Amino acid sequence: MPKTQVSTDALRSPNGVFSQATTVEATGRLVFVSGMTARRPDGGIAGIGDVREQTRQVCENVKAAVEAAGGTLEDVCRVDVYVRNMEDFAKIHEIRAQYFTEPLPASTMVEVSKLADPDYLIEISAIAVVS
Repeated sequence: MPKTQVSTDALRSPNGVFSQATTVEATGRLVFVSGMTARRPDGGIAGIGDVREQTRQVCENVKAAVEAAGGTLEDVCRVDVYVRNMEDFAKIHEIRAQYFTEPLPASTMVEVSKLADPDYLIEISAIAVVS
């Protein structure tokens, strides 16, 4: 799937693992990945109190969902990230950089007061185009 990272000098360069915008040739199936949390396949929560470990599990869960739909993380064109503490931005992007490579997906990150379980520190939903 041809995916292109869009960059313009008219906007500030991203300070994390994402692009200003992403274009995708729309010749495939859209995959909408629900919000993934740090829940492991056995039902336990990975990395309670550790945003890096939770981010790793969340990325693994997004990866598993996209792969189940026939794609890879390379096919992800957008992610929405919900965090309990925006001060974890650098730690989260440190882990995201291990999963997402250029061309990077477009992204939004917002701080929220609560997630579905009080032990969750991060949740990520994604959109992929799988050919």
